[in-house]
Amino acid sequence: MFPLLAAWSDWFSGEMLYATLMWTLVILLLVAGFLGTFLPVLPGTTLIFAGSLLFYFTMGREASGLAWQGLVVIGLLMALSLLLDSLSGALGAKWFGSSKWGILGAVIGGLVGLFFGLPGLILGPIVGVFVFEVFVAKKEVKAAGQSTVGTVVGGMAGILGRVAIALGMIAWFVADVFVVN
Repeated sequence: MFPLLAAWSDWFSGEMLYATLMWTLVILLLVAGFLGTFLPVLPGTTLIFAGSLLFYFTMGREASGLAWQGLVVIGLLMALSLLLDSLSGALGAKWFGSSKWGILGAVIGGLVGLFFGLPGLILGPIVGVFVFEVFVAKKEVKAAGQSTVGTVVGGMAGILGRVAIALGMIAWFVADVFVVN
């Protein structure tokens, strides 16, 4: 009976409990970040980067096993993800024959959509392309619709790209912590 109490006492000591709580929080941030790459409600790669930063600074920079260079790579991947996220709809519209006005509409629609939550994030670029193509570029509804389809296709490609980048960020974190160091 006493060895069991000693084991519980050791586990509840400050250091072990702290490490367990930090690991739990880091894992939750990594999982939530991965889910956020295809759920527009969560800032996916930003949560993964936050989890990496939390791990690096709370576990001790040397003891964590995560090198500062690994943090830089994870941060650069996050920046690439944010760039891809903001440009994917516009690039898809361009690929499907949108004019410069349609691309501008996708960008403006995406920015305005930020203020309207989840529906705005999804519908903002789509409505922006269509409105700018019809009313500014003076295209027919059918051609404007084709540009709008391009925005949707570009948005889906952006989601796939963000998922791949998020997987790369998590793989880099795991490899840096458990394999490299």
